[in-house]
Amino acid sequence: MSSAPPSPRPALRRSLGVVDGVAIAASSTAATTSIAIGMGTIATIVGLQAPALLLLAFLPVLGIALAYARLNRSEPNCGNGYTWVGRSLGPWPGFLTGWVTLVGSVVFCAYTSAIMGSVVLAFANKAGLRSLAGIALDPTSTGVCTGVGLVILLALTALAVTGVRGATRFQFGLLVFEYAVLLGFCGWALVTGDHAVSLSWFNPFEISSGTAFAQGMVLAVFFFWGWDAAFSVTEETKDPGDSARGGLIALFAMLGLFLFASVAFQREMSLAELVRNGPQALGHLGEKLAAEPWATLPLLALMFSAVASVQATLIPTARGLLAMGRDRTMGPLWTRVHPRYGTPAAGTVVLMSVAAVIAVGAFAIPKLSDMLLAAVNAIGLIVALYYGLTAIACAVRFRAARHEGMREALLAVAVPALSGLVMLGLGGYLGYSYLTMSDHFELSPDNGWFMFSLPAVIVLAGLVMAAVAKYVRRSSYFTTGRGTDAEALTLPMDRTAV
Repeated sequence: MSSAPPSPRPALRRSLGVVDGVAIAASSTAATTSIAIGMGTIATIVGLQAPALLLLAFLPVLGIALAYARLNRSEPNCGNGYTWVGRSLGPWPGFLTGWVTLVGSVVFCAYTSAIMGSVVLAFANKAGLRSLAGIALDPTSTGVCTGVGLVILLALTALAVTGVRGATRFQFGLLVFEYAVLLGFCGWALVTGDHAVSLSWFNPFEISSGTAFAQGMVLAVFFFWGWDAAFSVTEETKDPGDSARGGLIALFAMLGLFLFASVAFQREMSLAELVRNGPQALGHLGEKLAAEPWATLPLLALMFSAVASVQATLIPTARGLLAMGRDRTMGPLWTRVHPRYGTPAAGTVVLMSVAAVIAVGAFAIPKLSDMLLAAVNAIGLIVALYYGLTAIACAVRFRAARHEGMREALLAVAVPALSGLVMLGLGGYLGYSYLTMSDHFELSPDNGWFMFSLPAVIVLAGLVMAAVAKYVRRSSYFTTGRGTDAEALTLPMDRTAV
């Protein structure tokens, strides 16, 4: 099969360390958050057809994961989509892929910081701690929640800076607890629930409208967001295949857990009950099934998951920026590697700082808070864009495989191309629905034009930054699709590596 030659990174691999199986925990720990705040939310869109939608959403995500795995074998690179799209489709869409991934991750961290604080305070209240140093620990206070969230964000940044190995062990510990709680409560709901399982739950044709289907599909795809964290640490593993295995294992584990949980939730709660509780559905499930203190366990699992999700976002985003920095499409700050821990420490700290500033700004400026909420609501458009471009990049790069037999033609070209087109089509349809759901522009997270404008601004800002990289920084990435200084970059630990 003809393909681009691998781009070896022996220096980077020595510098950043050697880690096996790092990806599995990082990419699957977000499942608890998706279940906790998503099962009730998805019910408001598609009713009781959540299991059907999760199954359908898994198919293009699996196709995209297979595309990532194939591209990673050809060119292991912590920049993943940014690098692969740049070489296969061109530097402008490649840079845009890296840019929207970066912005989406920062928005997620900023928004989730207050959620982390709220969940921690709710747990503290249940444990009997209602004030500390004269400050009321009120989980409904945006200011206090933001402050607590920022303290946690600082601790997670320190953990990420000290190395992937320790962060992964931390992730695995949280993951074991989260899955044990979910499997226990959902298993009990599945056995004792009053609502009979119906085949209609698995029938997507029962969904009320095309708009609801598209919105639900994008939300369901977003449930799986995080499995690609595996490929950001590919240069820190002994074998690049470890990243692919970790990502695929996590993806199938997430699918099983999502289907199990969605059926369990619907066995225990009616549609009206699911819609009424919305993002608090997991906590409500715990209260229905158990008395205190056991009813608090789902809340504790959600707290752990929120913490782990932010960490699993910080780690790959900093490494993606490292790839952009060494190609000189972003500044040299992002290439600074800690001399002891071998991690992109400066970039990790700056990312945390930007997310913290946005979180504080959202608390202080109500309109900025509306913008942040709208950006989170529309983040599915960003995810659809960079997943779709990366999958199509795989089909383009390995297009010669169509002559190498039916199996190779399907796995290397047809499946990635179809998955990418599905993602871009869903994103386009969702964007169209945003534009048609309102007849005027208003600074409100419920206004369709406003929700569409934020991803559009992110894309336009990405094009501006790409122009800066090409015409001001004169990055060779825009000539060759990859920076020639990528291999020439000497990292601090390489001076003593053997």
